[in-house]
Amino acid sequence: MGLVRAAAPHPNPLTAVRGEGALALRKVASPMKFFADTADVKDIADLATLGLLDGVTTNPTLIAKSGRDFKEVIKEICGLVEGPVSAECASTDYDTMLAEGRKLAKIADNVCVKVPLTWDGLRVCKALSSDGTPVNVTLCFNANQALLAAKAGAAFISPFIGRLDDTGIDGMELIREIRQIYDNYYFDTEILAASIRSVNHVKDAALAGADVMTAPPNVIRDLVKHPLTDKGLVAFVADWAKTGQKI
Repeated sequence: MGLVRAAAPHPNPLTAVRGEGALALRKVASPMKFFADTADVKDIADLATLGLLDGVTTNPTLIAKSGRDFKEVIKEICGLVEGPVSAECASTDYDTMLAEGRKLAKIADNVCVKVPLTWDGLRVCKALSSDGTPVNVTLCFNANQALLAAKAGAAFISPFIGRLDDTGIDGMELIREIRQIYDNYYFDTEILAASIRSVNHVKDAALAGADVMTAPPNVIRDLVKHPLTDKGLVAFVADWAKTGQKI
């Protein structure tokens, strides 16, 4: 079942609720989503079998690594997951981006068109979202940019955590700032924590209130790992073997 496009932006259910109750409702109604940041269909299919994958983010660089046709890859990925699949426009000017976005939206019902956080990108976001096409505005590095994306009707805003960390700025502080602004004004735009490089990034994004995190498959797989879990399991298996019993 694909992502259904609405004729117009959905009304925010929080607009009828104020104060702490609104924040509590948001947390109950919107559990954190896990997206895979990859164009490797084998990895996506494998993660999808876990039942924990809510969507996929791609970009031209990731798809170029596959050596396959861009549209074919997007279509195949859309068939593997029910949630949104971000497909990025390759151009940077308004007219070409808009035309590309409309073509991408026709590939599958669960395509989410990705555009850069520029004035032309925001114009495309406004045009597509007004037509009911979900848009992921990417390359966000400050809260003002996130505010603009929400005003333009973005379904997702993608702040790049790791790249901010590289410059000596705390990427998670940006997540917290955006969360506060969006909650202040009941924006529907979901915060999609991107440029996630470690399991600690995932944890910190969850603590900061990100609606979604997108990470490479290896980071998602590493979430289950802890040396004490491995050690404890070895002990349990050994102790059970000593009993000579079977279940």
